[in-house]
Amino acid sequence: MSKRLSRLQARVLAVLAGIEPTWTLTGGAALAGFHLGHRVTRDLDLFWHGARSISAMRRDVLARLEADGLEVEALRTTESFCSLLVRDGQESVVVDLVAEPVPTIEQPESQHLDGVEIAVDSKHEILVNKLCALLHRSEVRDLLDIASLVAAGGDLERAMRDAPRKDGGFSALSLGWSLSNWKVADAARAGGMAERIDELERFRQRLLRIAAGERP
Repeated sequence: MSKRLSRLQARVLAVLAGIEPTWTLTGGAALAGFHLGHRVTRDLDLFWHGARSISAMRRDVLARLEADGLEVEALRTTESFCSLLVRDGQESVVVDLVAEPVPTIEQPESQHLDGVEIAVDSKHEILVNKLCALLHRSEVRDLLDIASLVAAGGDLERAMRDAPRKDGGFSALSLGWSLSNWKVADAARAGGMAERIDELERFRQRLLRIAAGERP
């Protein structure tokens, strides 16, 4: 049973369960649906760990979704990435298919959803990925996810050590530089999180202290 996935999100995951090679659910949907339930998300991020191309998997995904009566529109496609808009006539969800050649820090976990079994990235794996994402795109949802994972017992110090294994350009110093002039209040208001401005700014300051050499 998922925590905060929509009916369509759960349907898509169930339809795509069992595809070989196996995909892993990660990102906000993994957090919202299975780990934390702290927010909702419109996206589903399906990663093929160890793969460099998703061409063959994309064909299988499209065939399964269309066979289930869903409308599918390709938004963007490259050799290693494909973004699909999936509709059922009432709601829609963006499904991102990603070939991820970088090895995982931890093995995915097995979760059950509507009678099927799917692989879901662990909380620590997602924490590491979110730190790497925050370095490059400074999106308020990533900051919220990191803060929520740490509040739920995530090991921030370990995640900071592990992040360079996923992104060779990552360091505490580079993250601090990226966050130093970020207007979190503006980003939070734009992202519909005005009520969490103080919480998010406190966590940004915590990350800046780490970048300055203090312990988390």
